[in-house]
Amino acid sequence: MHEKRHRSIAKAVSWRIVGTIITMLLVLIMTGKWQLSVGIGFFELISKSLIYYIHERAWNRIHWGKEATKTEKDQEKK
Repeated sequence: MHEKRHRSIAKAVSWRIVGTIITMLLVLIMTGKWQLSVGIGFFELISKSLIYYIHERAWNRIHWGKEATKTEKDQEKK
């Protein structure tokens, strides 16, 4: 079963928000600089979201570890 692109995008964004908040907090704790923390967080959010999306779409093309649903199996028999 293929995942639709908008689902991959939603997963990438939600995961990156969590990861970016953690990164920003770590940078803030280590440096005490809000501006640096926000700058690194923004760069990380954009770059890692794009990388995650590409990674997710690539894995979606690999059939290893996937099982067809009953409906898909029935359609293959026809």
